[in-house]
Amino acid sequence: MTACRGPSIIVGVAFPQRVKMSDVARTAGVSVATVSKVVNGRYGVAQATVERVQQVIHQLGYEASLGAQSLRSHRTNVLGILVAEFEPFSTELLKGASREVTGTGYQLLAYSGGDGDTAIGWERRSLARLSGTLIDGAVIVTPTVVETKQGFHVVAVDPHTGPSGLPTVDSDNFAGAMLAADYLLSLGHRRIAHISGRPDLESARLREAGFRRAMADAGVTVDERLVRVGGFRIESAAATAAELLALPDRPTAIFAGNDLSAISTVDVARSMGLRVPDDLSVIGFDNVPESALVNPPLTTIAQPLQQMGAEALRLLIDLIGGVERDTHVRLPTELVVRASCAPCPPRQRRPLSAPAATGGA
Repeated sequence: MTACRGPSIIVGVAFPQRVKMSDVARTAGVSVATVSKVVNGRYGVAQATVERVQQVIHQLGYEASLGAQSLRSHRTNVLGILVAEFEPFSTELLKGASREVTGTGYQLLAYSGGDGDTAIGWERRSLARLSGTLIDGAVIVTPTVVETKQGFHVVAVDPHTGPSGLPTVDSDNFAGAMLAADYLLSLGHRRIAHISGRPDLESARLREAGFRRAMADAGVTVDERLVRVGGFRIESAAATAAELLALPDRPTAIFAGNDLSAISTVDVARSMGLRVPDDLSVIGFDNVPESALVNPPLTTIAQPLQQMGAEALRLLIDLIGGVERDTHVRLPTELVVRASCAPCPPRQRRPLSAPAATGGA
């Protein structure tokens, strides 16, 4: 390899593996100790040498090892956002977090540590791998456990049900579910099914509770055969939808726990010869980009997914910085009307039953 000293650096020097500090030293014509001083901002290096070393660092794309950096400073300035899998919901959260991290001095590491939603405890294993040397804190999305005991700050998005001391970011799932049920009721539907989400998530519990409250407030008795678990996943929601639509007295409308479940329901209905929305109305929850692209475009409850990702990252940064603030953030939801819902056909309409007693969520 050939190099020259001074302001000009010969290009074309290739290092097939990760660039090391010794590669920078050899190319710049200085010692490894000198490069270390420049990288760590120490005194004792002439300005011309500093500039030459920095130029070589830029040319070769050298980056200090996060592990080594952590050992020196106990900080990496890297924040993790951990998901079970990269799917529409988590991808939208990532977009918001990526936008929010700009200008903060932190970098963002997106890490998929689970096998879908079936790997219970994936976040604990992932945090054990990343903590200490790679990240200074983490946002975990739809966790499968209540607590994750780590030596740094952790924020949960769409938290696990049950008591937890974790800071959280979510949307108003209860109010959003009431909006969904109220909209179907306003279209004349009475025989409304609900395909619920993961039973261990607070969001799924609140969506079912909101659905039940709206039905009770309207004086409509919920047929318990029409409330079934779909798990927030395409495959399990499809099986549940098929069961519901095969009933002799099938529902006229289905409120699915999330958009993926709703889209799956539309596909199942079509495969069974039903038309959406003429024969069956379907409403989802989330408003992921795919919901506007399906046929028919999906009516849904929008939660501000990118804002949730941004809020989670901002909360994490504030906690690391010792900022006093509310550690539980809840954002509003809203109804987005598209084309997957229609008035209940007159022949299928049923009168309201006597008003039922209502209870809290």
